[in-house]
Amino acid sequence: MRILMKGILIMGLATILGACGVSVDDYNDQQPQMDIQEYFTGPIKAWGIVQDRTGKVRRRFDIDLHGSWDGDEGVLKEQFHYYDGEEQKREWRIRKLSNNKFEGFADDVPDKATGESSGNAVRWAYALDVPVGDSVYTLQIDDWMFLMNDGVLINRSYMKKFGIKVGELTIFMKKDVE
Repeated sequence: MRILMKGILIMGLATILGACGVSVDDYNDQQPQMDIQEYFTGPIKAWGIVQDRTGKVRRRFDIDLHGSWDGDEGVLKEQFHYYDGEEQKREWRIRKLSNNKFEGFADDVPDKATGESSGNAVRWAYALDVPVGDSVYTLQIDDWMFLMNDGVLINRSYMKKFGIKVGELTIFMKKDVE
């Protein structure tokens, strides 16, 4: 009887743990297929919001993006225009490591960002230094992008500090497609 109970407990725990994690590979068959180098080449327009841990919208912004690639090395320039008048720039330096794996670097990213793509999805994981008043907080970012039809990309980022969700970021991007 003890062996049966242990088996049931192990199977239940495996089911719970398996349901907790979403892998980028879960989107392998989803269309349209996301090609990071293709999508992040040329100009892109984006709109976004930042929500606090309760879901309240704290900031709204527009972004002008422009990407370029030289082989497996890319640069993505972001110009943020916050609705409160603040301006912010970020320049990502991206390196393609394999067909679906990437790494990225930016001045406010204290270590490298790791990225993976599959199907219509891209997932990035990184730490981001976020200025708040006179302080800078380092947040862990779980960043998901989903390519939609007509050049639309939906970006959902989950921000954590000490493993606790402190905010979310939602961005809609639009790349002109001919």
